[in-house]
Formats: sequence, structure tokens, C-alpha cells
Amino acid sequence: MNPTSKGIAAALLSNILFGVIYLYSHWLKPLSGTDVFAWRMIVMLGGLWLLVLVTGIWPQLKAFVSDIGGDPRRWLLIFSATPLIAVQLWLFMWAPVNGHGVNVATGYFLFPLMMVVFARIFLGEKPNAWQKTALILAAAGVLHEIWQTQAIAWTTWVVCLGYPPYYLLRRQMQVPALIGLVLDLMLIAPFAALYLMINGSGLDEAAWSWKYIVLIPLLGIFSAVSMQLNLAASRFLPVPLFGILSYLEPVLLFLGSWILLKTEVPPESWPTYGLIISALLVSGLDGILKIYRFRHKVMAS
Repeated sequence: MNPTSKGIAAALLSNILFGVIYLYSHWLKPLSGTDVFAWRMIVMLGGLWLLVLVTGIWPQLKAFVSDIGGDPRRWLLIFSATPLIAVQLWLFMWAPVNGHGVNVATGYFLFPLMMVVFARIFLGEKPNAWQKTALILAAAGVLHEIWQTQAIAWTTWVVCLGYPPYYLLRRQMQVPALIGLVLDLMLIAPFAALYLMINGSGLDEAAWSWKYIVLIPLLGIFSAVSMQLNLAASRFLPVPLFGILSYLEPVLLFLGSWILLKTEVPPESWPTYGLIISALLVSGLDGILKIYRFRHKVMAS
């Protein structure tokens, strides 16, 4: 397989795994969403450390930590983003079993567009005409929902406004994605373990069965592998194509919440989702045109 084919396969598989993880809280009932989040942080950290050792990233991690050394200011800046990702990881497991599955999926629909807004405000990157059109359509969808229901779900706002600062902070500190996530989980996992110790595992001893013994370790493996595949796809693929394929994740989250988890989608909200999906289609078209121009430029040269 050539690099592009490998990248497409990695991107598709990673997004499918993210969709599977989104349903985990439903499969692990009677554990609560917070219980599943706590278990995921612990087993995911184990899975990521295994990846670090197997894929040879350990020297990079060691070099990164050595470079920072004992500089408390740099460590404080790096870990200032950890609460942001902790909230997102908790919400990802809590929302599907608490009636907010579709709302969180909507936040993931809006997230790429909000990245354009944040990049314009904080990095001075100007959106092109296609991106402006997409933002107008997304804004129209949000305004329609506010007009129709008098509110946008708080879980939608947490996702679409919470992720961009995390990525911008990590970009400013030049923290590699996988290394940054390992550092985040090293801080989060002890609190997750403390939560389970104080509140119990979420299941009494008699309730444990093969389902939990198998599914909980698999949650760590799926979480680590999906992240590694996503990072591999980002390396193999042009940025526009990687961005287009990333839209598969919110689609799967939305369909999983609506069809499998039976989360209600009121008819009056369909225009909202239609406008937001239209915004993503415009963004996708922008990405396709960028790929076409890049290839045409390469062939011409």
C-alpha cells in the first residue's frame, strides 16, 4: 500500500474505533458514565505506555521530558491544558448514557469550524471564501436552534469551545500529540483511581462477569490504538484530506446516539443539523479543492 492508501485506511479505522468507544458506557451498564471514564483513564494509560515502548517513541518522550527539565513554568503551561482534555474525555463517556449523545456529536460537528474561528482570533489565520461560507451556515444552524428551543445544550458548547484552546495551547508549547496525551493521562489517572477507590469500582463483587473482565481491558486497547492510527493518518495524508476524513467521527457519533442509543432528535431541530452538516460539506469541498490544486501544482512542476 502507498502512504496515501495507508493513511486513508488508518483514518477510517481510527474513526470507527472512536465510534465504538462512544458506545462503551451503554455496553458497560450498570456502570455510570463517570465510572467508565475512570476505568478508561487507567487502562488507556496502560495501553499508551505499551504503544510508547513498542513503537519506539520512548526516546522521544525521554528527550522531551529532559528538555523541559526542572522548569516549573514550562510544566505549568503544559499541564494547564490537562483539565480541558480531562473534561472532554469524561464527557465522551458520560454523555451517551445521560441523554446528551446527539448534543455531544453536534459539538464535534462544530469543532472543526470553531478551530477556524480560534485560529483567526489567536493566530491571525484568515479563513478563505469556502471557510467563511461554512461558518455562516454553521452560525445559521446555531441561531436556528436558539430561536427554536431558546438554548443550545451545554454539552455542545463544552465540546466545540473546549477543544480549540487545548489544541492551541499544545501547539504553542510544541508538545507532540501522543507524548502530550501520555503526560495528560499520567496526571488524570491517579485521580481516576482515587475516584474508584472512594466510590467503589461501580460494580459489586457479585456483578463482575466475563463481560467486564474482557471489555474494560479492550477499552484501553481501543483507546490507544485509535489514537495511534489517528496520528499515523495525520502523518501520511495531506492536511485537507485528513480533515475531510475526520468528519466521519461526528457522523458515527450522531448515528450511534440516534439509532443505537435511541436518543431523541426533535423534528424542529432537523434544520439545525441540516445547516451544520451543510457547513461540513462545504468545508469538505474546500479540502477537496485544495488537494486538487496541490496535485495540479506538483504535476505542473
